[in-house]
Amino acid sequence: MKVMSCNAGSSSLKFKLYNMPSEEVICKGMFERIGQEMGNFELEYNDKEIEREAKFENHSVAVSYLLDSLVSEGIVSSLEEIGGVGHRVVHGGEKFAESIKIDEEVIKAIEEVSDLAPLHNPANLIGIHAFIEVLPHAGQVAVFDTAFHQTMEPETYIYAVPYEWYEDYGVRKYGFHGTSHKYVSLKAAELEGKRPEDVNVIVCHLGNGASICAVKGGKSINTTMGLTPLAGIPMGTRSGNIDPAIIEFISEKENKTVQEVTRMLNKKSGFLGVSGISSDNRDLEAAVAKGNRRAQLAMDIQDKKITDIVAAYYVYMGGCDVIAFTAGLGENSARMRKSICDRLSALGVKIDLERNNVRKKTTLISSDDSSVAVYLIPTDEEIMLARDTFELI
Repeated sequence: MKVMSCNAGSSSLKFKLYNMPSEEVICKGMFERIGQEMGNFELEYNDKEIEREAKFENHSVAVSYLLDSLVSEGIVSSLEEIGGVGHRVVHGGEKFAESIKIDEEVIKAIEEVSDLAPLHNPANLIGIHAFIEVLPHAGQVAVFDTAFHQTMEPETYIYAVPYEWYEDYGVRKYGFHGTSHKYVSLKAAELEGKRPEDVNVIVCHLGNGASICAVKGGKSINTTMGLTPLAGIPMGTRSGNIDPAIIEFISEKENKTVQEVTRMLNKKSGFLGVSGISSDNRDLEAAVAKGNRRAQLAMDIQDKKITDIVAAYYVYMGGCDVIAFTAGLGENSARMRKSICDRLSALGVKIDLERNNVRKKTTLISSDDSSVAVYLIPTDEEIMLARDTFELI
C-alpha cells in the first residue's frame, strides 16, 4: 500500500509518499506560499528534482496539483494506489492519546481544541479537508503531536493554579514534538539492542522550536513544552519558561497588550532576543568567532537550561541509559552537543570528540567509558505518520 504523510501549515504543505510496510520513500516535496499571488512546488523522486512556480489558490488546489503531478510523472499509475493519508495534527488536547482514523466526529473534536493551538490546528484541518475532497477513497488518519505525552502523571501535567482552570478550560501541560520523541526513543532502544520497555531515554529535540522529553520504559513521563509550545527551554525565537509576572510588568512599562507581549515572547525572544542578531545557531556561532559576547550569552543560556532539564529528568527517572540529540540544531551542532555533555560530567557523561564531529547521521557520540550512551539520531516524524496510518487502515 502507498501511504502519504502530510504536514499542512497555514500557507504550506510538506509531504512524503511511502511504500508500506517496506517504508521505502517513493517521493517527497513541499508547497510554499499557498493562497498568495505566486507559490512554489518542489518534488523529489528517483534522483530527480522538480521546482515550479504557480498560483495555488488554496490547499485543495495544491493537493490536486500534487496528485496530478504524481500521475503525470509516472510516480503512480493511478490515484487508487494511494490507500491512506496520515496528517500531522499539533494539538489533540486530552481527547486523543493515540492516532485515529478521521471521520466527522474526529474533525469536530480537533476543531473543539483548536483554541489551544490557534496557529496550528486550523491549518492542519485545512490539509485534512483538502485530501478528503481530492482523494476520497483513501483512509485518512490524524497523528497528534500531543498524544505521546498523554502518559504523564497528574503531578507532572497539572499546574499549581486554580484547579477550575483545568476543569473549565483544559489548562495543563500537554507537550509537543510527540512523534519525534517517540521515533527517537524507539530508535535509541533499537541501537542499544533492548526492548523499549527496558530503556530510559532523554530525548533532546533541538531545533528552532525545542523540547526535551523523559521516556521511561517507552512512555513519556515528562516534557518541557506545556499548554503551548512557548514553555520550556529557550529556542530560536521563543523565551521558554520565565517569571509570568514579566508579562504584566512589560505591558505597563511599554504600554503593550498581553497579546503583544506574548507575541514578543514567541517571535522576538530566545536566540534572537538575547543576541539581537538571529534565531539561527549558525549565525550566532559566526558572530562568536568575531567576539560577539551577546551571541555567546544566548548560546550559553540555552545550553545551561538544557543541562538543567536533562539532569532533573535523569534523577526523576532514577537514571537513564541514553541521551539522544535530534532535530536541526541537535543533529548539526557539534559545539552544542559537547557543551551540554561537558556540563553533565558530574553524571559520568563523557563525549568522544572525534565521534561527535558529525552531522545528520545516526551515531554514538559518547566515549566508551561514559556512564550514559549519547547518540545523534536524526528524527523522522513522517515515517511515524506513515506507520500509524498503515496500521490503522
